[in-house]
Amino acid sequence: MITELNIKQVEKISKALGDPYRLKIMKIVSNNNSCTQCCDVSAEFNLAQSTMSHHIKQLIDADLLIADKEGRNLKFVINKEVCEAYAAYISSLVL
Repeated sequence: MITELNIKQVEKISKALGDPYRLKIMKIVSNNNSCTQCCDVSAEFNLAQSTMSHHIKQLIDADLLIADKEGRNLKFVINKEVCEAYAAYISSLVL
């Protein structure tokens, strides 16, 4: 269980969330509890699948999304532990 993030992790997450498409991707995955493939998410945007793959990779690299392989498909879920640790870090800035 992650209780605290180091400054490098916070920086990486902040950069990943600094793009409006990535914020929307996180919201879609969160609302659906998971998404399969980039196609599920890219239907919401007017972007090429390669661009969507890039955005999703950035979120995975920042540990915000977890990619689970299901057969030939990938299923994306929110990494709740990291998101909660990030929210706690941001909250600690205003105390």
